[in-house]
Amino acid sequence: MSDGLEKEGEEIQFLHEENVIGEEKAHQNPLLAKSVEGDSELKEMLVEYVGTKLDNEEVTVNMIVEILALEFPEFVFAMAEENFLRGYQLGLDDANKLRTTVATANTGNGE
Repeated sequence: MSDGLEKEGEEIQFLHEENVIGEEKAHQNPLLAKSVEGDSELKEMLVEYVGTKLDNEEVTVNMIVEILALEFPEFVFAMAEENFLRGYQLGLDDANKLRTTVATANTGNGE
């Protein structure tokens, strides 16, 4: 097969193991560890507020998210919900495209 998968019995084996990441790495977001520079008025307010609240001069994105989750959960919930719904819709769209592609390939009408 040309998709990088090889079927052996009922198991599917990845031919390119370097493309596989572990669960821990999949749940790490390097943007959360990034220090925030106050290059806009809103960022400056957030950095100053979170830095004062946590008594820390170097504020990361994760720190801001944690404080927002504690003190403004409605905002974080709305953002998370929107992100989830968009991701879910994207997954459904991908599944439908895959089903159409497989059906087309099986009938031999590759357009």
